[in-house]
Amino acid sequence: MTFEKRSSPTQAGAGVAATAAYASTARIDELRATEYRHLDRDGRVYLDYAGAGVAARTQVLAHHDRLLQGLYSNPHSENPTSEAAGSLVESARRAVLDFFHADPTEYVVIFTPNASGACRLVGEAYRFGRDRPLVLTWDNHNSVNGIREYARAARAPVRYVPLAAPDLRVAESDVIAELTAGRARPAGSGASGLFAYPAQSNFTGVQHPLGWVDLAQQHGYDVLLDAAAFAPTNRLDLSVVHPDFVCLSWYKLFGYPTGVGALLARRDALTRLRRPWFAGGTIRAVSVQGDWHQPMGDESGFEDGTLNFLSIPDVEFGLRWLDSIGVDLVHTRVSLLTGWLLKQLTALRHRNGRPLVRLYGPPMGTARGGTAAFNFRYPDGSLVDERLVALESSAAGFALRTGCFCNPGAAEAAFDISQGSLRRTNLAHTETIDQHLAALGLPTGGAVRVSFGLASTAADAESFLAFAESTYLDRNGPTDIRLTPRIRC
Repeated sequence: MTFEKRSSPTQAGAGVAATAAYASTARIDELRATEYRHLDRDGRVYLDYAGAGVAARTQVLAHHDRLLQGLYSNPHSENPTSEAAGSLVESARRAVLDFFHADPTEYVVIFTPNASGACRLVGEAYRFGRDRPLVLTWDNHNSVNGIREYARAARAPVRYVPLAAPDLRVAESDVIAELTAGRARPAGSGASGLFAYPAQSNFTGVQHPLGWVDLAQQHGYDVLLDAAAFAPTNRLDLSVVHPDFVCLSWYKLFGYPTGVGALLARRDALTRLRRPWFAGGTIRAVSVQGDWHQPMGDESGFEDGTLNFLSIPDVEFGLRWLDSIGVDLVHTRVSLLTGWLLKQLTALRHRNGRPLVRLYGPPMGTARGGTAAFNFRYPDGSLVDERLVALESSAAGFALRTGCFCNPGAAEAAFDISQGSLRRTNLAHTETIDQHLAALGLPTGGAVRVSFGLASTAADAESFLAFAESTYLDRNGPTDIRLTPRIRC
């Protein structure tokens, strides 16, 4: 499907592809035409890189060739095929450390199913207590929010740092206030607790300062940095910033493989964790009759069962692939497309002068990633239901995300949902999204999220802008369309 663009002052001479900065990223257009040509099949437009990256043809072929040209088996055995698999896994660990400039004497790499699995490892093994709280920002993925259940089970305080309108950023003064609340220990006397926050919001694209890692550590805290949304298009240099824990999902960086993530952990922080259980591969010895076990003393003590040894080598290939393109080059391309689309969308007006979109997060490209979250508005100012946008954009061939993106804190701040309204409203018996929205008095259940990544082009951004204009500009509503009732996180 194609869309005829309206002529408007916002688009006159505004094509991002015509800029010198965009021309400097032409390598990505070359790759799009060769390695990522499947993105242009059937006229689809992929705009969900915050959800998952896209695999290159070369990555898939490398996996295919490796499996057919070699023989690999469970690395817990001692035989040639086991040693071959184990050697590739260890090579991947080294590649991860190299990519993030992490000193191997300081950091270890623990392979997990995904970033969520990395967060769970920290949450279940961290020694929370009455004097070891958990401090979180409102802006966190649910995989980080879920750590609070471990903290509460240990009767540890859980404190949240709020977001500030209109850009939905976190004020550093509020971070300091929560870190210093209660009894905080000085550095060197043992951890005061755990501070967890995202380097980049998966909701708004806001990038929170990496300097907060050192700030929290100065107050005696361990720091869990969620880099899942940040690392695909930004350089994370662990020789400069030293979080105690970093969680990652590799498919977010380069599309393939899925089912493999990582926890990068400082060696000294890892020794402070105490796992509540053990599994195959995590122990040196165990006795049933003696009722004892001896855990492994290195990263393998956190890798439950048999590792995904057939896919972990693809992590090394993906890192080499991304490095050959250049994270900085990808960052430049994504920043240009995001800035251009934000400028165009926020400039669009209905004939009555009212804006077409309500944007969540900062309108400009400073300290933000390649994600734009917003709702469309009708000419009367009411919001277009995000479920309707999901249906219509899908029908038009766009792959994007709608909802709250598993980030309830950012959603509550974006939609002005107060703590009082949540406490007053009984949501326990709401079975559909419409009942949920009615109980909270909300016009829609989430936002629209467009996100750019490694293989994004100007044509992707321009196609979406044309769709937005032709579908929602000067459109009266709401419509009578039947929407699927559902509740999402």
